[in-house]
Amino acid sequence: MQSNKDDKQPVSLPENAYSELKEGEEYKPVLPADRAIKEITPWSVGMGLLMAIIFSAAAAYSGLKIGQVFEAAIPISIIAVGASAALRKKNALGQNVIIQSIGASSGVIVAGAVFTIPGLYILQAKYPEIQVDFWQIFFSS
Repeated sequence: MQSNKDDKQPVSLPENAYSELKEGEEYKPVLPADRAIKEITPWSVGMGLLMAIIFSAAAAYSGLKIGQVFEAAIPISIIAVGASAALRKKNALGQNVIIQSIGASSGVIVAGAVFTIPGLYILQAKYPEIQVDFWQIFFSS
């Protein structure tokens, strides 16, 4: 049941999305390929960066506290869908992909830093001639 632009009902998948297509049947996707829909917008990039900052801090804390970094893609996707719906954003589906893609990199970035920084300090304790400073940590992570 797809709705048109005039009625304010949410767009959902067509009925044939839930089963195998019959001979000659055509599937019409939610995001049509014949229309150019903006995905990279100031909203999607800004929200993605905000999610990356928030989830980087959370992942750094949990990584240093318990030694495990979580995957942030699913919670970021849920937050992006909720925020887009609350703000009634148009073309939110494509923008949510950008938000999730930018934000999900936070766990990977933090994992590199969280597991590198303690290693440098352990090396410094074993080999006192090794000097660990901010720039070493910055470039190694």
